[in-house]
Amino acid sequence: MRTPQFQPINSIRQGQLAWDQVRLSVVVPVYNEIDTVEVLLRTVREVHLALEVIVVDDGSTDGTREVLLRLEKEDLIDVLLLQDVNRGKGAALRVGFRCATGDIIAVQDADLEYDPHEIPKLMEPILAGKADAVYGSRFLGGAHRVLFFWHMIGNRLLTLLSNMLTDLNLTDMETCYKVIHADLLKHLPLSANRFGFEPEVTARLAQARARIYELPISYDGRLYHEGKKINWKDGVAAFYHILRSNIFGPKAAQWHVPKVQPWEDRALTEMKRTELDDRRVEDSLSSVFQDDNKPVSG
Repeated sequence: MRTPQFQPINSIRQGQLAWDQVRLSVVVPVYNEIDTVEVLLRTVREVHLALEVIVVDDGSTDGTREVLLRLEKEDLIDVLLLQDVNRGKGAALRVGFRCATGDIIAVQDADLEYDPHEIPKLMEPILAGKADAVYGSRFLGGAHRVLFFWHMIGNRLLTLLSNMLTDLNLTDMETCYKVIHADLLKHLPLSANRFGFEPEVTARLAQARARIYELPISYDGRLYHEGKKINWKDGVAAFYHILRSNIFGPKAAQWHVPKVQPWEDRALTEMKRTELDDRRVEDSLSSVFQDDNKPVSG
């Protein structure tokens, strides 16, 4: 484990210092993804942001762990957490969230179904002050691989049930891509260990009265022989977690948006420092100019 060195990013939008100062933590839960995890992490590092990459290996047995240890030495991973027992995606994410030091946290699966280059787009509503959490929806028109009809029906039914209980109008509750204000995410009581994370975090965000946006994303889903793990049992579990999180589970307290976001505070500090440096340069040049114009006594 090493301490991430956050460096100012290249300006994504001219004149918006928030983009130069925001810090993003990407949490990647991994279980037996030896064929994809290295490509995924190298792709994540292509994202031009001040980035902290946190990888949680959830008891992999296929050689994934050895790959991750090598990638950590190559500085592709800032924080590597190794779990001896497979406890599920939700449990792995909670461990990663606790270690995150960024202002915004993004969830990234290790299977290459979601494109990390789309993460900055999902951050925009948060940086613009319009949202506290952003979901990347596979059903809003983004490019996608044509796959299982019944998976799509099941996803829509689960999203519908979740919407009925949360009073939201999401199109894709089960999406992996959730980008959330770090303080808000750490404020939520989360306990689901496996694929119940998606309905649980959605219920908690609704209970906290968080402002949620959806944006279209691309989706390159896998077939089962390519490594896809979700099956009908996970759908039944998701149904249970929707009911549990909305009716029986502990509720999230209302979250209040900070008056000044941490990246705004850093941007203001940087702007003041730059202005002070500019004044010092101007004073120095003025002093030199005055010295040059003094009469020379002969």
